[in-house]
Amino acid sequence: MSVFSGLDHIVREQEPLAPYTWFRLGGAANYFAEPTNREELIELVQIARQQDLPVRMLGGGSAILVPDQGVPGLVIHLSAPAFGDVKDDQSRLIAGAGAKLGNVISTAVREGLAGLESLVGIPGTIAGALKGNADSHGSSIGQWTDRVTVMTHDGEVKTRDRDQLRFSYRESNLDDLAILEAEFVLESGDATELTRRMQKVWIVKRATLPTGQLRTGLVFKDPQGLNAADLVEQVGLRGHEIGGAKVSDKNANYIETNPGATCDGVKELIELIQ
Repeated sequence: MSVFSGLDHIVREQEPLAPYTWFRLGGAANYFAEPTNREELIELVQIARQQDLPVRMLGGGSAILVPDQGVPGLVIHLSAPAFGDVKDDQSRLIAGAGAKLGNVISTAVREGLAGLESLVGIPGTIAGALKGNADSHGSSIGQWTDRVTVMTHDGEVKTRDRDQLRFSYRESNLDDLAILEAEFVLESGDATELTRRMQKVWIVKRATLPTGQLRTGLVFKDPQGLNAADLVEQVGLRGHEIGGAKVSDKNANYIETNPGATCDGVKELIELIQ
């Protein structure tokens, strides 16, 4: 009998994780689940806790490296529509954890809500953006965040209000098991002007990104006052390759994975750069 008996419609065993990541690398998850609603998510977490199974959340896969040998326990992917809803309420924008950051930005701009447009081009989900306090051009997602609904490691759903949230450079104090929903308080703006601003930011960003979207990953945070890509170039590692993992020729803070690359090869390259 399956550990997750009764939830077989949303749980798969030995699910390859590489297709869910930008690097397209890594082994399988022992158990992989895509719940369709919060109730199923809560039940999954409670069963895993009873069985002493580790639980990991998987978002958009743009900033993750999966071990070649796979991942024990349960991996949960909030891909269902119930976790990706985006709606506006006057100056507020409410987004599910699984919503793509790009979709949330587009919705805000279309509704004439300013603040998030400078984050255009950053991949991943709202949950990942909040966890790592995504930032660009002097603006971060944390400064616009008013409330976050989370699930604790015990499977309880709780709300973290603004005075409980802490955001810093590429970090937050959102250390619960899962982020479920977020509310942003934005400023009123002209949709046409916001669209122009968003497009301008995207054109500038795109010029510095590796060709194509998949099989690449941004690796390092910029040290204070410095640029990580410049530092990698200064030590002569632009274009350096280890077993199919290569420092991008276009932006040295990205690693590209070619056929034959492995998670261990990417890690070895990262360690060499460090």
